[in-house]
Amino acid sequence: MDHSIKEILWNQFGASIDMLINVILHCPNDYFLTNRRFFYMAFHSAIFLDYYLTIPPEDFSPLLAFTSKVPEDRPAEAIDDLIPDRIYSKRELVDYLKKSRIKCKKLIDALTEKTMNKRFTEGNGPNDMDYPILEILLYNLRHTQHHAAQLNLFIRQDLDQHMEWSFRAGDIIQKV
Repeated sequence: MDHSIKEILWNQFGASIDMLINVILHCPNDYFLTNRRFFYMAFHSAIFLDYYLTIPPEDFSPLLAFTSKVPEDRPAEAIDDLIPDRIYSKRELVDYLKKSRIKCKKLIDALTEKTMNKRFTEGNGPNDMDYPILEILLYNLRHTQHHAAQLNLFIRQDLDQHMEWSFRAGDIIQKV
């Protein structure tokens, strides 16, 4: 795979991870502890960033434990069925995201013409993902940026705080 394409992909994917780290890190502690919707979304973002970077996905081994729960057993603020086994600290979430950031960079750096067409395959069910690696990377980038934007919106609406925009990987991470 062309080096410049990998560099562009990393610059944008890394920037979305940096923005996610930034909004969690700069979220006031009292808000983080009281706004469960913010916490569940931050947790969901960390877990799925790592999951979508795991090839093959059956090798996924999350660094933060969770339990899958049926709808009637989920907290109202949860955004999916993966419920953390406890309330993790901002530092634990940020540390996890930083490890996933490294994992993402290594995956992108290792892409070749052959490996980018390797499959991310969850199973054979109708809703199971079966994407080439390049597509799951782009999907993951969109998913990460989507939730980073939602978390930024919470902070903006509830606390009238503005978070920095990252143009490329590393623009704001050194401040994080």
